[in-house]
Amino acid sequence: MATIVEPNAALRARAAETDARTYASADDLPVAFQADVAVIATKPQVVGDVVERYSALLADGGFFISVAAGIGIRKMALRAKRPAAIIRCMPNTPAAIAEGMIVCCPSAETTFVQRALAEELLSSIGRVAFVDDEALMDTVTAVSGSGPAYVFHFIEALCQAGIQAGLDEELALLLAKQTVFGSAKLAIEATEPPATLREQVTSPNGTTAAALDVLMEDGKGLRHLIEAAVQAARRRSVELGS
Repeated sequence: MATIVEPNAALRARAAETDARTYASADDLPVAFQADVAVIATKPQVVGDVVERYSALLADGGFFISVAAGIGIRKMALRAKRPAAIIRCMPNTPAAIAEGMIVCCPSAETTFVQRALAEELLSSIGRVAFVDDEALMDTVTAVSGSGPAYVFHFIEALCQAGIQAGLDEELALLLAKQTVFGSAKLAIEATEPPATLREQVTSPNGTTAAALDVLMEDGKGLRHLIEAAVQAARRRSVELGS
């Protein structure tokens, strides 16, 4: 059974609905309490204090999973009262419906068993991938961590374009949402790469080709904008982690 420490009463009540044992503070935990896995899901500014407090509560072979944004493995390890494996993770918001993308970077101390357990736990909220180079976590943050916002903005833009072209708002939003959902599902399930799927939709001199001429214009098209957006997000991630 999971044990959740949550100072916020409303969030603690929600956690209790999952049949987890809930406490307002680590000081309220049973005297002999030990954790096999401690998941850190706090604001970045308190991560160090949390690691320091909970490292003393880890069972032998216990380890940390951190989903705290921008806090590197070394910073956390320096605050631990005793050596412990740390797996730093970057989830994204679709994890709320078990369709998230969670990328993990394990510390050097992480064993195969700990890594497998982390993957098993996190796969309940989406797909799980691992990187060994922690520097890549800034890029991961920029692509999949922030990525849902890019997709939501695309849905907004496609909906607005439909409205401007004569659709009512309800229908335009339905078309935009379902088109993105269906296309993403097709991209996941198809054996062909996305470029091939795009080409299959595009008839020579047709309507899709006319639209793609705009979206794929050299130096100004969608790819250029997405690359610039990802680089901006990555730079900010580096700044926040320094």
